[in-house]
Amino acid sequence: MGSAVAVITDSTAYLPPGLAERHGLIVVPLQVAVGGVMRDEGDISTAEAAQAMKEWRPVTTSRPAPERFAHAYKAAAGTGATEIVSVHLSAALSGTIEAARLAAEDAPVPVRVVDSGTIGLGLGFAALSAAAAALSGADGPTAAAAALTRAERSRSLIYVDTLEHLRRGGRIGAAASLVGSALMVKPLLGIADGTIAPLEKVRTSSRALARLEEIAVAEAGDRRVDLGVQHLAAAARAETLASRLRERIPHVEDVYVGEVGPVIGAHVGPGMVGVVIAPQL
Repeated sequence: MGSAVAVITDSTAYLPPGLAERHGLIVVPLQVAVGGVMRDEGDISTAEAAQAMKEWRPVTTSRPAPERFAHAYKAAAGTGATEIVSVHLSAALSGTIEAARLAAEDAPVPVRVVDSGTIGLGLGFAALSAAAAALSGADGPTAAAAALTRAERSRSLIYVDTLEHLRRGGRIGAAASLVGSALMVKPLLGIADGTIAPLEKVRTSSRALARLEEIAVAEAGDRRVDLGVQHLAAAARAETLASRLRERIPHVEDVYVGEVGPVIGAHVGPGMVGVVIAPQL
């Protein structure tokens, strides 16, 4: 018998294969279009999207329709859930939260929609915390609070080879201040107040990745943390960084290394490496 509280997230959490299922998480896909053909994330490979971006062919993304959330909420209620916690990527970066809230108005059971204020595994760890709380018997408000607390305590760091994809996708936010010197530097970015924000400007990719490592180590400190290292078409970079972080951070619990999907990939571009430091609750 499942938990009385169902936890739903979206595909931009990019959890490792099988992890969502083991925690009872329901995942609603965002959509991505390559060459004008819109498909669910998961029905298009990251490699296909990355190749299109390398060729500067348009790759666009879209939130799920409210009907997709309505179907997910109805299905969760149909399996016995009496409450739902719906945890999603930052409202400042996507209309996904809006779609979830519209569907929640007519859901058959109470739905608490949580704006994680972040993306990728920052969202993923928040959703996992909500699911763990629900599986331990917590009610909806407690599971929602667990997600929000985990998201607020986590730190997301991002390296991109170029800001052009963020600029074209309209998600560049405060990092727009770096565009004029984009050819001269390799930018380090973060998530602040739910948006992409500049951290530092570094001259070379190797120095940028070394600096990414230093910031992550300092952010983790002596706390018990989970780590996510994500990339787009940069597996060697990601694996090397993950290995070094395992060595240098004293209290690492889980480390997830993987490639982001095409929805986030469309905005960061090939070569991206990101780190999420998520202190345990």
